[in-house]
Amino acid sequence: MRVLVTGASGLLGRTAAEQLVARGDDVTVMQRRTAGLACREVLGDVADPDAVRLAVRGQDAVLHLAAKVDVVGPVEEYARANVQGTATLVAAARSAGVARFVQVSSPSVAHAGRSLSGSGAEPADPATARGHYSRTKAESELLALSADSADLAVLAVRPHLVWGPGDTQLVARLVSRARSGRLPLLGHGAALIDTTYVDDAASALVAAVDACGSRAHGEALVVSGGDPRPVAEILERVCRAAGVAPPQRRVPVAVALAAGSAVDRLWAATGRTDTPPITRFLAEQLSTAHWFDQRHTRAVLQWAPAVGLEAGFERLATWYAAGCPPR
Repeated sequence: MRVLVTGASGLLGRTAAEQLVARGDDVTVMQRRTAGLACREVLGDVADPDAVRLAVRGQDAVLHLAAKVDVVGPVEEYARANVQGTATLVAAARSAGVARFVQVSSPSVAHAGRSLSGSGAEPADPATARGHYSRTKAESELLALSADSADLAVLAVRPHLVWGPGDTQLVARLVSRARSGRLPLLGHGAALIDTTYVDDAASALVAAVDACGSRAHGEALVVSGGDPRPVAEILERVCRAAGVAPPQRRVPVAVALAAGSAVDRLWAATGRTDTPPITRFLAEQLSTAHWFDQRHTRAVLQWAPAVGLEAGFERLATWYAAGCPPR
């Protein structure tokens, strides 16, 4: 299959592109800086119609991961990358006769701050999603799914808390905070959360490319490892793998939520772009349960995780012990 992967400079996009190449697909990657992969590469912004038209030409499928993923910055930057970028890519795909479009989304598009225990893929809701990232990802998911048709099958996939060696979004930030003593447990630390090892998340995306149009379209699927653990255990095992002390200090949830809200207002008012010590979204993520029923996802994708938590933490520890070599 001829597959365009956007966002291949990120860990998940790169891993998915590598898996597609390894199985023999004709892969094109598109991102703003080179990914260094052994396939055709188009450098450009997904909100640039000319670059996007060049990238989608001749493709059978699009796997769209490119996005602004952060907790700070003007909403306009998120809207351009996440909403306008998706709209540009969908329009170009339809014009080029692409048959399959897999929109990589996030469970946060349906998370309003309450616990999610054994949930399915609830509807994306920009009005209740928390923060610029989640709101614009909710908008972009709805936009992509609205384009589902007989000519262009669209499937949204929401990988949950993807992590692994080389991860700069979750693992590196947790380890950095732990090293500086700024990683407390919020409340009792017993809230169950589900995570997804990067190789498993990538193989689910590859399975989604195959399933799109034939077994599923016009819907969203949450992907996770299906092995929820207490947040305290996840934090401890990430820290142990990296060789740093796990969190010992506890902060009441109400205090963390109030501090996160105050920090959000301060960063927005001052235009700061450095990483804040806490945000309301982070406080909610570390204090509420969020794990998902995987039966429908696995049946539709005909997929199951092959690595899982235990082997994943072993690989993470080995990677840190080797000095964190580039992936």
